[in-house]
Amino acid sequence: MENNAKMRTWLDDFKLTHPLVIAGPCSAETEEQVLKIAHELKDSDVSIYRAGIWKPRTRPGGFEGVGAIGLKWLQKAKAETGLLMATEVATAAHVKLALEHDIDVLWIGARTTVNPFAVQEIADALQNTDKIVLVKNPVNPDLALWIGGVERLYNAGIKKLGVIHRGFSTYEKTKYRNIPEWQLPIELQSRFPDLPLICDPSHITGKRDMIFEVSQQALDLNYDGLIIETHCDPDNAWSDAAQQVTPTVLKQIFEDLRIRKMSTDEDDFNTKMIKLRADIDLADSKILEILGKRMKVADQIGALKKEKNVAVLQNKRWNEILGKMILEGEDKGLSEEFILKLFKAIHQESISHQEKIIRG
Repeated sequence: MENNAKMRTWLDDFKLTHPLVIAGPCSAETEEQVLKIAHELKDSDVSIYRAGIWKPRTRPGGFEGVGAIGLKWLQKAKAETGLLMATEVATAAHVKLALEHDIDVLWIGARTTVNPFAVQEIADALQNTDKIVLVKNPVNPDLALWIGGVERLYNAGIKKLGVIHRGFSTYEKTKYRNIPEWQLPIELQSRFPDLPLICDPSHITGKRDMIFEVSQQALDLNYDGLIIETHCDPDNAWSDAAQQVTPTVLKQIFEDLRIRKMSTDEDDFNTKMIKLRADIDLADSKILEILGKRMKVADQIGALKKEKNVAVLQNKRWNEILGKMILEGEDKGLSEEFILKLFKAIHQESISHQEKIIRG
């Protein structure tokens, strides 16, 4: 797949005045549930209705989807509402069934994207299809693997392609279910600006009260759309209950989101400034996250020094750090004066943390 290949025509065909919205339940549970949610969404900003038919679970024993019968429910929802239908496929057999039931949009999940053999099998099954195919980022932060999945589909003659950013797994405890690592989708967007980029705030956050915040951040970064999990009774959903919102809440989110104007000659400056400031906001958040981790290590060092009755200030170690940071800072275009001020402040905060530990 060549950079800047023209693959965005399918998105242009929607002729939307706002970013694309894909919404619906994490899982299709019953015919009644599928139809009820679809009807509540049909007169909203939603263009594509999503519902999981096959659900890959981390461990056996969990709800793994209703299976092929759910595809008939999606067909009925499409006939009654006019919404396009979307579901996840993980095997060639899933693809065959989805195509037989005229599902409009197929997406490859994060657990499948990590497996090039599985993606190739799906690509072969979809050879030259005119369906829209979306690729979620792999669970691990591997941009090459993500792009590779798209390339396999593109090489199979599939032109209506897009990607979904759903965040990346981590062992660390953060406020997110899957950390965004925004720099990766931004890099992908930079390399392939005509490849539609859709944000999945439901899986990034894992919490319904954070959906708006992450959705706004994605739109500020010029994402083409959102895919949001929606359920009439989220607390009793059969899967991912905590991250689903009601159709009413979803519609309110649409009203509250600030949609950035498309670039024109007169507002090109403002458009670029919004994008650059959003990049700075991301960098600032990353800096604070790293500093927070550093201070937790400082707390551990303080506890160890207290146990061994060692002084907080270790001048030799401090001078070594400072010298090393000045050299590394120069390589990154940072002045010695700035590095000195920055690391003196960090060092002082670290000492304060250790002193609090030692003093109990």
